[in-house]
Order: sequence, then structure tokens, then C-alpha cells
Amino acid sequence: MRAYRAVEDLARRGHRLDHARAMLKWDEAVMMPAGGSDARAETLAELAVLSHENASRPEIPDLIATAWAELEAAGDDPEVAWMRANLREFEHGWRSEVALPADLVARSTRASVTSEHAWRRLRVENDWEGFRPHLENVLELKQQEAAIRAGISGLEPHDALIELYDPGTRSATLDPVFADLKAFLPDFIAAVVERQRTENVIPLEGPFPIDAQRDLALEMMGHIGFDFSRGRLDVSHHPFCGGAPGDVRITTRYNESDFARSFMAVLHETGHARYEQGRDPESSGQPATRARGMGVHESQSLFTEMQVARSPEFLAFAAPIMRRHFRIEDDAPGWDADNLHRVYTRVRPGHIRVDADEATYPVHVILRYELEKALLSGDLAVDDLPGAWDEKMRAGLGLATGDNHHDGCMQDVHWAAGLFGYFPSYTLGALIAAQLMATLRREHPSLDDEVRQGRFENIGAWLERRIWSRGSQLTTPDLLEEATGQALDPQYFKAHLQRRYLGTEA
Repeated sequence: MRAYRAVEDLARRGHRLDHARAMLKWDEAVMMPAGGSDARAETLAELAVLSHENASRPEIPDLIATAWAELEAAGDDPEVAWMRANLREFEHGWRSEVALPADLVARSTRASVTSEHAWRRLRVENDWEGFRPHLENVLELKQQEAAIRAGISGLEPHDALIELYDPGTRSATLDPVFADLKAFLPDFIAAVVERQRTENVIPLEGPFPIDAQRDLALEMMGHIGFDFSRGRLDVSHHPFCGGAPGDVRITTRYNESDFARSFMAVLHETGHARYEQGRDPESSGQPATRARGMGVHESQSLFTEMQVARSPEFLAFAAPIMRRHFRIEDDAPGWDADNLHRVYTRVRPGHIRVDADEATYPVHVILRYELEKALLSGDLAVDDLPGAWDEKMRAGLGLATGDNHHDGCMQDVHWAAGLFGYFPSYTLGALIAAQLMATLRREHPSLDDEVRQGRFENIGAWLERRIWSRGSQLTTPDLLEEATGQALDPQYFKAHLQRRYLGTEA
């Protein structure tokens, strides 16, 4: 097994370099002074090149071939089966790395870091013309990358980038699913908005001290199962989860006049973190233990936030804890579970994706998916992006952006940071989360009672068996089929929406 063990060593070294990059990105978002951006860009570029060199060393092809021969002769017990999955994922990663020349990796990293910092500054100023050249530069490099990857893999260029985030997921699968949602959502959203006009919602009035919000967040993270010996909560411009399984970093942002968004943002990121902390600790750093793509990752955050935390059962559990942290009397108007549920299930079309409710959110994602595909193919020029964005927002949500680029095509960091192919993962995650919850409910009928009591152990154990411990041993479609018994089906998500917002079944 000498060749296979050498492969494991290379994977372990790559994991450590990835961890270092993740910590620098965390520090960049949480701690780094603005003047450090140029130096940080160079450091991240250097680490990217080191990672590329480690993953594309000239001896790797022979090591892979010899390792396959070793495993072929080793039999078929479960440990060897796991090793084969690990080697397959290592080879997949190696082919992805060697697809790109080192100079393109370095140029893309520098361009993305520079573009992201420009976006942070220029979005505030609504300066599209200042940002446009940065996006054009990033897009040109991404088009080069997509063409190279497509030529090697045989995939379409956009699929070759989607593959980086959700292995096995293709536009041929996404297109009909998104078309189904586009046909369903407009009438559904209109029906929910009309129904909610008659509901009496008592607003939650602050101020809500930031220290109290943080203490509430930390307590709820603990209830859900976050391991504070292997992670922490901080503040950043945009909430995220990063790091490594043994060193998970969550961030959020606070607003003293509105704790509701920060509270749910923390629970969302805790879902991501629980996935990271729940992956196989014995083989940390090996490809087969990695999270299975961003769609599955997003399914874990949306399972926690949307399927569990916005349910009436969870809010019945959380209500007295909220009142305690904010020193609010038990009989204070608006702080009962029913009103909290109405607060957390408002459906209103808006401009901002990250503030969108779960019914309108897929519209935002599908818009970006379609525009991204057109940008990569060259059918849409960056110069024409604001107009195309405005047109799709009008058609999808009845909202105009016009020259409001801050809330239009400049609102997301993804394209600025070079993350083309990422956006489908958000709605893919919502669909997977609904399908997982439907399966869990069938297998665990006492689920609602347990959530109402603040007992989340069985949820965590089920997810660990079905998703977390499986790592990357299967593709995204195969993992979902193994976990739920069937392929991706948007009917589960639609049924969830109709049950929660209209009180009906699909």
C-alpha cells in the first residue's frame, strides 16, 4: 500500500494548505485592516500556487496508477471500498488541478482578490463603472478556465464550473427543475402575499443590545449541537462559515434595531458548521471525508434554518429563551410563539437575495443562474449586465433596479470573487433540505415533539448517518438517492411551501 499511503500524505498536505488559506480568508473578513488587501492578495496567490504545485506534482500519475493496482489486489472489505472512494476523489481533484496552468491560477487568484476588495468599496458608492473593469477581468479569466476544463472533461463550459461546487450536477438536471419552480412560484407568491395581508403581525421592537444578541446566538448554537471546542462565532461584513472540521469559524452581523436576521443567520451558519464538525474526524484531510459539494452544504444550513428553526415547534422552544436574553416579560405582546412564527414567515418580494424569504429566494437564484450562463457563453456582455438584471427582476418579482446597482447586479460578492458556477447550489440546497426533512418525518414521527422540547440529538444523529459521515464517497445525486430513496424532486420543496404558507398540500 506504499503508493496509496503516499497519496494520502499528499492529500493531507493539501488539506493543511487549504486550512491555512481558509484562516487567512477568515482573518481578511473579520480582522484584517483595509490597508492589508494588497499584501493579502499576494499571500493568497502564493498559497494558491503552493496548493496547485502540491496537487499536480509530476509523480502523481504513477502514484495513482500504482495505488489503483494495490487496491485492486486488496479485496473488497469496507475499508478497501472506502480507500477506493478516497482514491477516486483524489484523482478527480488532481485532474481538476492539472487542468489549469499555474500562471492562470495565480492570475485568477490575484484578479479575484483585487476584484472582491474593489467590490466592497465600490458597491457602497453604487459605482458600477468603477467596478465593471474588475468584473470583466475576472470573467475573462473564468471563461478561459471553463474552456480548459470543458475540453478535458467533455462537459459544457458552465457545467465544468458547476462541477467544482456540486460534482455530478448538470444544467440538464437544473434547467427543468428551475423551469418547474419558475412556473410555480409567481402565483404561489401572489397567493401567500394576499393571504398574509389579513394576518396581524406584531413587530418586534428594539433596541436589542448586541451583547444580548450574541449571548442568545451562542446559547442556541449550543442547543443545536455546535462544538465550541472546535469553533467560534465572530462578526463580519457578510455572514459565512469557514475553516476546517477541527477549526470551524462562523460569522454574522448585528443590528440593534433588528435581531431577527442575525438570529437566523447564526442558525443558518450553524447548519453549515455542524456538517463540518460532523464529518469523519479519523480521516480528516482525506478527499472522501470532504463535504459533498456546496448544494449538500447549503442543504444542511437550510435544513437547520428553514426546515427546523422557522417552524412553529422550534419557535415555541426559542420564545422564552429570547425573552430571557432581552429581559422581556413573558406576557409582552408579540413575544409568543405564534407571533414569532408570523414574523419569521413573511413573504415579500425584495431586491436583496440574502434578505429574501424562502419562497422568493429561488427567483433570485434562478435569475443569477441564467445571467451567469449568458455571461460565460458570451451571449451577455458585462456592460449589458445591469439592464439584463433589471429586466429579469421585473419579470420575476415585479421589482425594478434601474441605476440602483448597489441592490442590483453589485449586491453579491460571488462573481467579484470569481465564484462562477456557485449560485445553483443555493436552490439545490433548499430542494435537498425539503426532501431530507420529508424522509426524516416519515422515519421519525415524534420529530415535532422533540423540536418543541429543544431536543435535537436525533436530528443530528440522522443527518450524521445519512449525510455527514458519507463525506464525498458519492456524487451529489447519488448521495441524495441513498439518503432519501429517490432522485431530486422539486415536489417536496413545493409541498413544504404550500403546507407552511397556505396550509395546503401539493
